[in-house]
Amino acid sequence: MATNPISRFQFLRGDFRGKQPLRPPWAGSEAEFVINCQRCGECIKVCPENILEKGRGGFSQVNFQRGECTFCGYCVDHCPNNALQRTNGPPWQIKAHIDTQCLIKQGITCVTCHEHCELEAIQFSLDRVAIPTVNLEICNGCGACYQGCPVTAIIIKERA
Repeated sequence: MATNPISRFQFLRGDFRGKQPLRPPWAGSEAEFVINCQRCGECIKVCPENILEKGRGGFSQVNFQRGECTFCGYCVDHCPNNALQRTNGPPWQIKAHIDTQCLIKQGITCVTCHEHCELEAIQFSLDRVAIPTVNLEICNGCGACYQGCPVTAIIIKERA
C-alpha cells in the first residue's frame, strides 16, 4: 500500500495522515512554501474572498468553506517573502473530485455543483441517472462547487 509522504513538522506533531493543507494559489511545492513563508499573514489580510486563514504553524491555507478563489492575485502581490510567485502555468494543481456521498449517488436529484461551476467543468453523463463528472482539463480548482455542495461531497485535492 502506497502512503503519502509527510513533512518533518507532521512527523514531529504525530500527524501521519500525509494530507497537506491547501496552500494559496501560486504557492508552489509544500516544501518551498514552508521555507519561504514567514507567516506574516499579509496574504490573508488582502484576500477579497476571505478564503485564506492561518493554519497549523501559522502558515496560510485555503478554506473553501468560506468561498471560492477568483485568482485575483492580491495574495501574490502582497507577499513580501516571495512564498507566492506567479508562473506561466496554472496557479495550482488542485482539482475538484466528487466523493461517494454525492446526493445523486444516493438517488437524490441535485445539480448544485454544476450550477456553481462557471467553467462548466462539472457535467452530467446520462446513464439511467445523471451522474456528475469533473473534466479535470477544464477544472481550475477554484472551489466554487465545494461551498455550494449541500453534503460536502466535493473534495478539492491535488490532481492524481
